[in-house]
Formats: sequence, C-alpha cells, structure tokens
Amino acid sequence: MRSTKSYIYSLCVIAPLVVCVTAHAGAQDDAKGFVEGSSLSLLNRLVYEQLDYQRGNTTKTVAGGARSDQAKEGAYGLMLNYSSGYTRGVVGFGFDAHAFGGVNLGSDADSVRSNPRYIAKENKDLKDSFGRAGAALKLRISSTELKLGEMRTKNPIFHSSDTRLLPETNRGWQITSTDIPSLSLQAGRFTKWTDRNARKNGNELLANYSGVNADSFSFAGGSWITPIKGLSISSYLGQYEDAWNTWYLGSFYKHALADKQSISLSLNLYRNTDTGKALAGKVDNTTWSLMASYAFGPHKLGLGYQKVDGDTPFDYVNRGSIWLENAMQLSDFNAPNEASWQLKYDIDLGQLVIPGLSAGVAYTRGSGIDYKRAGNIYNGFLGTGSAGGKHWERDVLVRYTVQDGQAKGLALELRWGMHRANQAQGELNVNQVRLLAEMPMKIF
Repeated sequence: MRSTKSYIYSLCVIAPLVVCVTAHAGAQDDAKGFVEGSSLSLLNRLVYEQLDYQRGNTTKTVAGGARSDQAKEGAYGLMLNYSSGYTRGVVGFGFDAHAFGGVNLGSDADSVRSNPRYIAKENKDLKDSFGRAGAALKLRISSTELKLGEMRTKNPIFHSSDTRLLPETNRGWQITSTDIPSLSLQAGRFTKWTDRNARKNGNELLANYSGVNADSFSFAGGSWITPIKGLSISSYLGQYEDAWNTWYLGSFYKHALADKQSISLSLNLYRNTDTGKALAGKVDNTTWSLMASYAFGPHKLGLGYQKVDGDTPFDYVNRGSIWLENAMQLSDFNAPNEASWQLKYDIDLGQLVIPGLSAGVAYTRGSGIDYKRAGNIYNGFLGTGSAGGKHWERDVLVRYTVQDGQAKGLALELRWGMHRANQAQGELNVNQVRLLAEMPMKIF
C-alpha cells in the first residue's frame, strides 16, 4: 500500500495539469507569437576574490605540492539568455536557450584552491577559458507551463545558485502553474547537474556535505498568498533518489506600522530522512531558522535563530538549495546539533547618500556542534570529531547600482567576511574579500 506521502506527492504533480484543463483564462490568452514575444539579454560579470587563511590553516592549491595560506581568483563571465515567445492557440510552444562563458583573468595554479570557486580546471591545469550552452523546450496551456531540457530552477529544496561567476543549471523537466489565484504550484524531476564553474553540462547530481551522487531529484510543492494580509506560506516535498526524502515548510509575514515602519517574521523548516539504499547514511534531521526584523526608514534590524536537530549536517542538492537564514558567506551553520544566532543590520543609503547605494553587516555565532555520530561519509567536515564545536562569522556587504545614464544597471559590490572556528567545528579560519561588477544588457 502506498504511503500518505506518496499520495500527496502524486497529487502535487497532477494538480497543475488538472488546473490547466479547468481554467478559463490565463497567460496563454495573451501569447504574442514565437518571434514577436522573444527576448535576448546579455549579462557581463567580473569577479575577484582573495581568501587569507588564519591560525595556521592552509589550503591545497590546484598545482599541488606545498599548501598555501592564501587563495586568489579573478574571472570574467558572459551570460547570454534567449527566451522565445509562445505560439498562439490553446497550446503554446516555445524555446529557451543560453550560452555561458568564462575567462581566467591571470589566476594561476599556485594561487587557486584545488577546488576553484570561479574558474574551471582540468587535472592540475587551469583553463584560460571555458563555456557551456543549453536549451529547453516549453509548452503552455493557460497559465501552466511545462519545460523540458537544460534550465535553472528556483525553490527552497532544488534551487540553482548564481552567487559566483556563472549560474548552475539542471537537466530534466519542470511544471509550474499559477492558474489558481494566490497559489503557485511547481513539480519537477532532474537527473543531471551543471556546477557554476563546470566546463560541460550533464554531470551527476551531488550532495553538498555527504558528497554522494544519485540518479535523480524529484520535487513537488508550491506557495500560497493567504487571505491574511502580509502572510504567505510555502511547502515542498522532494526525494534525492536512494539518499533521503525531504519536506520543507516556509512562511513569511510582514506587518506595516506607522511612520514607514514594519515588522516581519521569516520561518524556514526542513525535515530530511533517509530512504532506499541510504547512500548518505542514516539521516534523521530537522533543521529550522526564524528571523525577526524591524524596519524603520532606511534602516532594518534583524535577529535570527537556527537549530539543527540531528547527528548529521543538514545536507542539500544544488548549491543554492538552502534557504536557512544563517546560511552565510563562508559557513552554512548547519552542523550536527548546532544552534546559532545572527544579528544583522541593513541600510538603504540611497535615501541618505546616493540613490542605488546599500550596505549591510551581520554577525553569526554557532555552538553545540557534535560530529561523533555523523559517520565517516562526512569526514571532510569532522574537525577533531569531538563534541563542543563552535564558530562565528562576520560579514559586510556594500553594493551600488547606477540608476541612470549610459551606465544604468551597472552594479558594483564589495563583500568582506571573517570566519573563526575551534578544532571540533571542522571548517577553516579565513578572511574573505570579494569584488564584483556586473552589467546587464537587453539586446532585444
């Protein structure tokens, strides 16, 4: 007999198809045509990062040999994205395509980590340039869309990261539907993955912390804008084949106060349990975060708490599939049994200095880490393997986006981070500086 979870999962997959048949009006009614509705854009991105390791910590470089207490990378990326319109009629057909390329800007094998963050490598050699391309067919009925091929995804359990030089992509199918007012549904199954600095598409799916590969990741769920003003709820079910099942519950609430003030609450909860062959070992993990924020004028203060209840780290597939509030620049604060606090402050300097300028600072501290029962599969994060792990991180972000003129849209960003840990925590002590410049261009 099938489990209740299986029935719910099947319902979530079928629901968008049922909706598209019963809906009377939708986005397809306004289809402009394959060519008439098409668009082409280009994003230029320049990144430089320097990592300085502290307290005797070092990193292995691509060249091998002696370890280094510093890692540096610089790269330039180009992201060309094409999206066709939909053909007219009850069923609309379309086509999306992308081409990504990266260029090494002087980084050498003696100064780049053995697992580069931005640049592609081949054995002990760095590639001077690398690139990849992909495409997806799309079909739309009403406001329900099916995509099949290479694409980016966006949801809390299978999210394509775009925090480095080039974005992640995945190969498979995905259905999205917004035919029901205030409800957005989504389901998909993906069998291949392309990392941010990969030289080709179609690699095996990979778990971030256990490092295990699996044949597929399937998911279904959605988000609901409730009748309560300012409150939205989302929930997803997913399965990393023969590794773990995952369930996500998220909620966001914002309440406006007088004089340009507001308070907000953000909840993210994940529940992972092993399944099938249990490739990642015995997984029984509940991890959640809660962030409370108070905004007044250009200022915003936030206080967050995050807890991992389980003997293994909170693990996930795809680099961006962690929507926990304390997942920071240098650490996710997701170790076994870890509890962490975060204090953050953001300011919109556009109201005080120059339009388009913003800044933020954050301090996060975690403790109670215990890897003793995690299993050897997590050796890369064990530290001494003892209890009592603790660490902290400080982060600063400054970003400026040009608001008008010929350079409109040009964004300049500076990130600075500092991470410190004891031996039982397992991650390295490091200072980070990252500079980014990006310029979007709409070709047509």
